[in-house]
Amino acid sequence: MAAAPQQSSIFSGSAQDLRKQQVDKAQRARQLQELNLQREFILTQRTSNPGRRAALEAALAQIETQIAALN
Repeated sequence: MAAAPQQSSIFSGSAQDLRKQQVDKAQRARQLQELNLQREFILTQRTSNPGRRAALEAALAQIETQIAALN
């Protein structure tokens, strides 16, 4: 009878691990979606201002680095 509580705690640990993996996967998916939306927004911006253009390019590079890190 002592083995039964140990086994149930193993299964509940596995269920908790599975749940944590699902939550982490969903969170990464949301972050990736958010970064892709930001990337698309930056790519749609049109400007002749060199300072603004440099800022957009820097932001785009940062976002693409974050996207690569998530993949």
